[in-house]
Amino acid sequence: MSELPVQDALPDLLAALDAQGVAVLQAPPGAGKTTCVPPALLDRIEGRIVMLEPRRLAARAAATRMAEVAGEEVGQTFGYRMRGDRAVSDATRVEVVTEGILTRMIQDDPELPGIGAVIFDEFHERSLNADLGLALVQEARAALRPDLQLVVMSATLDAEPVADLLNAPVVTSEGRSYPVERRWRPRPADRSLRLEARVAGLVRQALEDVPEGDVLAFLPGEGEIRRCLSLLSDCGAEVRPLYGALPYADQRRALVPGQGRKVVLATSIAETSLTIPGIRAVVDGGLARRARFDPASGMSRLVTERVTKAEAAQRAGRAGRVAPGVAYADWTKGEEGGMAAFPPPEIARADLAGLALEIAAWGSEDLPFLTPPPEGALAEARALLTDLDALADGRITEHGRALSRVPAHPRVAHLLLQGGPGAARLAAVVAGRSREVDLSEASMTPEMRAEAKRLRRFEAGPSRSDAQRLALAYPDRVGLRRPGDAPRWLLSGGRGAWMRDGEPLAGARLIVAADLDGEGSEAQVRAALAIGEAELREVLADRIGWVEICEWSERERRVLARRQERLGAIALDDRIWKDAPRDALAAAALEGVRKLGLQSLDWTSKARLVRARIGVSGLRDVTDDGLMTSLADWLLPALGGVRSADDLARLDPSDALLGWLDWSERETLDRTVPSAYRTPLGRSVPIDYSGEVPTVSLRVQEVFGETRHPSVGGQPLRMELLSPGQRPVAVTQDLPGFWAGGYADMRKDMRGRYPKHPWPEDPTQADPTLRAKRRG
Repeated sequence: MSELPVQDALPDLLAALDAQGVAVLQAPPGAGKTTCVPPALLDRIEGRIVMLEPRRLAARAAATRMAEVAGEEVGQTFGYRMRGDRAVSDATRVEVVTEGILTRMIQDDPELPGIGAVIFDEFHERSLNADLGLALVQEARAALRPDLQLVVMSATLDAEPVADLLNAPVVTSEGRSYPVERRWRPRPADRSLRLEARVAGLVRQALEDVPEGDVLAFLPGEGEIRRCLSLLSDCGAEVRPLYGALPYADQRRALVPGQGRKVVLATSIAETSLTIPGIRAVVDGGLARRARFDPASGMSRLVTERVTKAEAAQRAGRAGRVAPGVAYADWTKGEEGGMAAFPPPEIARADLAGLALEIAAWGSEDLPFLTPPPEGALAEARALLTDLDALADGRITEHGRALSRVPAHPRVAHLLLQGGPGAARLAAVVAGRSREVDLSEASMTPEMRAEAKRLRRFEAGPSRSDAQRLALAYPDRVGLRRPGDAPRWLLSGGRGAWMRDGEPLAGARLIVAADLDGEGSEAQVRAALAIGEAELREVLADRIGWVEICEWSERERRVLARRQERLGAIALDDRIWKDAPRDALAAAALEGVRKLGLQSLDWTSKARLVRARIGVSGLRDVTDDGLMTSLADWLLPALGGVRSADDLARLDPSDALLGWLDWSERETLDRTVPSAYRTPLGRSVPIDYSGEVPTVSLRVQEVFGETRHPSVGGQPLRMELLSPGQRPVAVTQDLPGFWAGGYADMRKDMRGRYPKHPWPEDPTQADPTLRAKRRG
């Protein structure tokens, strides 16, 4: 231990703690911070030291290694505690914990009695539990335990933000790792080859290029590891998998030396903390699998993403722990330039239901998070907790406090506390992500059996079926099968879901989905149970009720009035609403116009004239946008009898537009923007308002004697003067001026063409007429 690089930084770390009680230690992978710092604090700390590790395997390994160096069995001075497994005793001074154990300790007693120091290891991984734990420890230290020592340790984290948050000094260990030669692909990889095939090829190359030592290869998940393992069965080395769901004994086999050369195929679990002896070459597939939460859908999904530069550096550094090494990357050097610098913190991308419950249990929402939780995801989490009766008016309920004491997601905790005897088995299957879509056929792995045994003490409530238990935990994911042959469901939460053909549940009318891939407009069902309607009504009766719906159907292009018995968005019973109110029907028809647009109405010449007159008057905005914005004001009263798009197509909107105006406005419209011009003969000639200027067309003889030019809407009426043959001969907006000027030339032309009609020299003194001259 004395040879580890971090030893050089320990004096500065201890001095910082003596001075301020808090410090940030930045040390590269392999420096020894995990196993050197806790023992170094033992003689200076009263009470126990609690160290938070984000991964279970790393927690066991760290406690075991410190115990080995001390010449003890794990569980004596150095021990660990995590959900379902512990090795501690009354003699334990250093306790390595994970999976929310620290959070539970603080929630149970914020003074943390008997604890002298808290260490956050591998904080750069920014796990949700670490961020929450650090926020809670800060509050407890500020209010109750100023003597509590606090150390945050990280390998690649930019230390300044967390140091600023804690007002702590930064202590840096340079480390003494061996040089690692980076080798990138000379050209982009052939993407027709699957990732595991490309990685297997690089592993074989590493075994050939590097004659000594073992190879560590990084792949995103268990499936890729299993496929790559089969491709390397004849590589001449012992191939061992390493991933989180692997039994602990098999995980240990990957960490100890083999009989000959060894290849370890690992997920990102092997990036930090763990020491895998003998690694001389690293192969990086360049991908990591992360959970992403979509607040809009309320669903989490696993996404496979490109690793960041920090993660790539961490992985490559595993090759330089014991001797110079080589790191192979499944990407080009140019592609590396486009990688993000650091991975996003889990708090920014995870399901926050558990976090929201812990915040509510703590009683203060103003926690000092390094990265504040996203408002959308937090609001979605609180909505779920309210749905599970864990929150009421934003405050935690007694049921919520009971949920917070169960070491499981709030949904699973609710399932246990409400599901009765036998609920632990289903809870373990759900939490363990069964490979079977139909959970009724799920086989129990040893890990699931152990988890069920641990959770059995939380079982409460009356005996229920598994489907009912699942419905209690996922009331928003009850699915009603859509019409058609494809296995598709509408979920009670409003989203869609689908399943592959041939699955046992593909024909089920009602399902409850426990696991969904939330990508796209519809989520793929990855784990579910079929449920009968009677079973559903028994456990969710308080959520089922009759609603009356009157809405426009885009598919049927008509108003649908239904009475439905609903659970959220799904209708368990659907009937015609025969006596739907007239105003509800009209409102639904109005929605149809919003969907179909103004062109869905019958714009007769009369309607177009009324619209144009109102536009000229300035009394209303009758542009397309204006009419659509004010649709409810002018059109709604006219929709009482409308039920379909065909009805809309027969609806002349002229009366509706006129009805939009009150009595005084109608009087103003008729006076200033009349529908017709009254000629000197007393005849009404319609005014055309469709152009830029209101226009009337009439024979020139009909306005003989007119000495004043008529106006409309404050502007001169455009007069199109016609010959006796109804052809335009002049256009004017100044009739007196026309009589005095252009009329004379027109008269010369017209007298020859129409000699039987009057063409007086002075039209202002002539009588208007539509008749020909009398024969004399």
